[in-house]
Amino acid sequence: MNAEADVTVADGRRPDGTGGRGPRDPARAQAERRRRWGSLWWHLGALTLLVVILYPVVWVVSASFKPSQSIVGSLDLFPREPTVDNYQRAAEGLAGISVLRFFWNSAVLAVLAVVGTVASSALAGYAFARLRFRGRTAMFVLMISTLLLPFHVLIVPQYAVFQRLGLVDTYAPLLLGKFLAAEAFFVFLMVQFMRNIPHELDESARIDGAGHWRTFWHIVLPLSRPAMITTAIFTFIWTWNDFLAPLIYLSTPDKYPLPLALQLYIDQTTLSDYGALMAMSMLALLPVIGFFLFFQRFLVEGVSTSGLKG
Repeated sequence: MNAEADVTVADGRRPDGTGGRGPRDPARAQAERRRRWGSLWWHLGALTLLVVILYPVVWVVSASFKPSQSIVGSLDLFPREPTVDNYQRAAEGLAGISVLRFFWNSAVLAVLAVVGTVASSALAGYAFARLRFRGRTAMFVLMISTLLLPFHVLIVPQYAVFQRLGLVDTYAPLLLGKFLAAEAFFVFLMVQFMRNIPHELDESARIDGAGHWRTFWHIVLPLSRPAMITTAIFTFIWTWNDFLAPLIYLSTPDKYPLPLALQLYIDQTTLSDYGALMAMSMLALLPVIGFFLFFQRFLVEGVSTSGLKG
């Protein structure tokens, strides 16, 4: 008996070879099969969704290497005769304007928009989250209510105001609101983040003789870095890809950013250069992709962080 027990303990099997765990539970086996099939279907659905999402990107990349006359009306996903002529024509610019000019215009707008939005949203967020003043709740509710107003409702009155101020065909209408905390979504993000910072830090700073400005600059602002980086990422991407606002306020091609410059390649009265259009679209995507990949971990941290850990 001792020898047989030793064999059972050593290899997990009975002396008769039937195994040491007894008959398998049918309910557990069925549940395991359901779990495996559910996991399989979930992965298949995810892969299908990934293909649907990536198909336009693959199509644009492929079209940028096709001859211009083979892009429209062609059912081939990949080019039969790849060419880089599209990128050469895109690099030459159009209408006598260098492509670097369009990149520079987009970069200026995006960088200034990031600086203005982050600075103004942080200041407004600190005021709503840490200060006590009369009418604070009403002003905060009024600010949040502006999120319900569609942009298209404000186009006409905003354009009329900027036209009377003589600011049409300048970058002022595109940037002025960024420096005045007009982006309610980012102000709300800052407020929610700063509210979770312990108020004991403010009290300690006041005991040491710090005012609101020093408290904001040396304590609250460094701890709000995840929210600031999240604001910067979304502002950069949205400004870089913005087409409607520059279309409304800008009329001089020298001032066009990249999204607006792309429409210059399409002319309904003459020949449209779809190949150069696709090449320029790919070049316009590169800064956004690089910016997102570089700050990806900060984006996840800023979105997922709801307070201080400790």
